Amino acid sequence: MLNVKELRSAYGQSEVLHGLDLNVKPGEIVAIMGRNGMGKTTLMKTLMGIMPSTSGAVSVEGAEVTDLKPHQRVKNGIAYVPQGRMIFSSMTVKENVETGLTSTGEKSVPEDIYELFPVLLEMKSRRGGNLSGGQQQQLAIARALASKPKVLLLDEPTEGIQPSIIREMARTLRRIRDEKGLSIIVSEQVLTFALEVADRVVVLENGTFVHDSPREGIDEAKVSKFLSV
Repeated sequence: MLNVKELRSAYGQSEVLHGLDLNVKPGEIVAIMGRNGMGKTTLMKTLMGIMPSTSGAVSVEGAEVTDLKPHQRVKNGIAYVPQGRMIFSSMTVKENVETGLTSTGEKSVPEDIYELFPVLLEMKSRRGGNLSGGQQQQLAIARALASKPKVLLLDEPTEGIQPSIIREMARTLRRIRDEKGLSIIVSEQVLTFALEVADRVVVLENGTFVHDSPREGIDEAKVSKFLSV
């Protein structure tokens, strides 16, 4: 579903991603793990086209998107939930989700999105800025799903969210994968969440993948060492 080959990205003269290769199967959830400053957000932004790659290739379902702008990548099936959620705080919940429809040409939000996030249905008329952190995260995911993606990118979705909501989020992401058949890439520092949600865990260290393991039989101690300062 998503193929990344020899991907490199840089801030000025300083290269941050050093020739990354990643294949994500249809319906697979992959957790990209690593400490702060290891390149997780840069990878997400480069996959989305917000940050240009200096070399390498990115394709979705065999169609190359490497040279496309972010809005064109959305049309090709990539959706992005940025770190910090970045919802429109002065707009209502309904208006926020509707901004995700621009690439599909649809006029109204599919009902199944509100079925995934019942709290958003209850709060349709409330301003986004009045929602809790967990509710805003659900809103950001709902907005991304409105674009009918094939690949969903989530950057640090558990940041600033209470543990009970984190467990619920893991269940919801797996349900989204099962019902919609899309692939999910989630960047994360919390190992318990990664093990709950992902089929595969990949560790990013200084812009290079240093560990790649299926969740079943993963060496938790080894992964924890990469995550500890």
